[in-house]
Amino acid sequence: MFRLPRPPRSLAGQLFAMQVLVVAVIVAGCAVFAYATARGQAEDAARRQAGAVARSVADSPSVREAVREAAPGTAPAAGLPTGSPTGAPASSATGPATGSAVDAFAVLSAELQPYAERVRTDSGVDFVTIMAPDGRRWTHPDPRRIGERFIGNTAPALRGETFSETYTGTLGPSIRVVTPLTDNGRVIGMVSAGITVRVIGDRLAAQLVVLGWFAAGALALGGAGTYVVNARLRRHTHGMNAAELSRMYDYHQAALHGVREGLLMLDGQRRITLINDAGRELLGLKGKIRGTGVADLGLPAPLTGALLADGPRVDEVHLTADRVLVVNSSPVAGGGRKGTVVTLRDHTELQALTGELDHERGFTQALRSQAHEAANRLHTVVSLIELDRAEEAVEFATAELELAQALTDEVVTAVGEPVLVALLLGKAAQAHERGVELVVTPDSSVIDGRTGIPPARDLVTVLGNLVDNAVDALSGVPGGRVMVTVRAEGDGLLIRVADNGPGLPEGADVFRRGWSGKGEGRGLGLALVRQVAHRHGGSADAGARAEGGAEFTVRLPTRGEAGA
Repeated sequence: MFRLPRPPRSLAGQLFAMQVLVVAVIVAGCAVFAYATARGQAEDAARRQAGAVARSVADSPSVREAVREAAPGTAPAAGLPTGSPTGAPASSATGPATGSAVDAFAVLSAELQPYAERVRTDSGVDFVTIMAPDGRRWTHPDPRRIGERFIGNTAPALRGETFSETYTGTLGPSIRVVTPLTDNGRVIGMVSAGITVRVIGDRLAAQLVVLGWFAAGALALGGAGTYVVNARLRRHTHGMNAAELSRMYDYHQAALHGVREGLLMLDGQRRITLINDAGRELLGLKGKIRGTGVADLGLPAPLTGALLADGPRVDEVHLTADRVLVVNSSPVAGGGRKGTVVTLRDHTELQALTGELDHERGFTQALRSQAHEAANRLHTVVSLIELDRAEEAVEFATAELELAQALTDEVVTAVGEPVLVALLLGKAAQAHERGVELVVTPDSSVIDGRTGIPPARDLVTVLGNLVDNAVDALSGVPGGRVMVTVRAEGDGLLIRVADNGPGLPEGADVFRRGWSGKGEGRGLGLALVRQVAHRHGGSADAGARAEGGAEFTVRLPTRGEAGA
């Protein structure tokens, strides 16, 4: 049967499985180590307990006295030949002595057996055996085993040493301690005390139950903690696996550095956490700026305020030293952390083209007005001719031509730059329609052919916006007049536009983006004028005329031919 491949687990699921396995292995290892340690400690405790019991019995004065008086070979009164093993069959020559030895062995066993059993019961060991030097038992938990030889090693004890061993005897495997019973340095017997391995196992089993509960609790606690941590990780990774996260990161990097719009990500303290290449270029930032606060970037104050704002910003226009930027920002809150995402679009070229389009539209309107006026004048001439008043018709037509030609000659002679001439002629027609007179001052000089002057587009931006601002200020003012001065001055170019209007408000920053005589938030032309001036290393100033009205002066340095 065909089976579809299972989708890979999420990263959080993989980490959860791995962490549970690691916790289980650690808990199992700790349990095994604790078991081994507990078993070793239990055996050491049993060995110490058996050793203490054996030594206490061997050091008992009553035991030593009983063995010395009754044990064969330890006292001459025993009547046994030296070196004859107790209870060994006697020859015919020693028959009476052998019977006496058997009686002495039985008497000693009967005396020591109750004592050994009391010690065994009180001390908690499994056996206490008191034996002769040849290994025959005087005491044993099983009375049937009395008189039999001790099963185990006794050689070190016969040498006067106390030792321990694990050996299988009549009661099964046991941990035993054998110690000598001495009298004036002579070994007159031995004492062995021990605890069976089964009893040690029972003790250890009780500890293992407790250890098992602790291990299960540790495993459950570790699993619960791992589940909580991975549940939070799953929320943050949206259940994606490692391959999906890696692919998303690659797409993120490609999109971040591939888009032309600038992208900034700010944290809750308005520090830059991420910026793409376009953002660096649009803001003119270089070097390492990650972690830098927005207020420390040296950006214009209005733009800095927009980036520091808490609320969203939609299509706000801001100026830098050489660009017009459209700023959009959106607050982001997720995972307990706040921040802001900012996008930047470069509208410098678009703004310049829009300005040129406005000027072209103005020229079109001026031409339409002039065509309308020309049609009126033509009708007047035709009517005069039809009335047989030819001389008056010629006089009227000649006067109109001289007036128009005089204005054109005046502008061409004073300025010379074709683009500026066309601009001023169009602006003059627009101003005339609005009842404002535009004149070129006599101190203007020809700049056509001068090397190193700024591009014509920038000149149109400066002069066009200054003239528009002056004409707007004179709207509704009787006898309004705009005076334009364009001349070379030193190593630069001077453009001055003055009017006889109401003047400027006291202390107003007229070049700030958003300032307008028609209300806040509408002005951009004067801000563009200052931007062009600063981009070329010049200056833009505004002030009041002594005769009344406002005066704007822009100075643009020129460069040599090589620089141009």
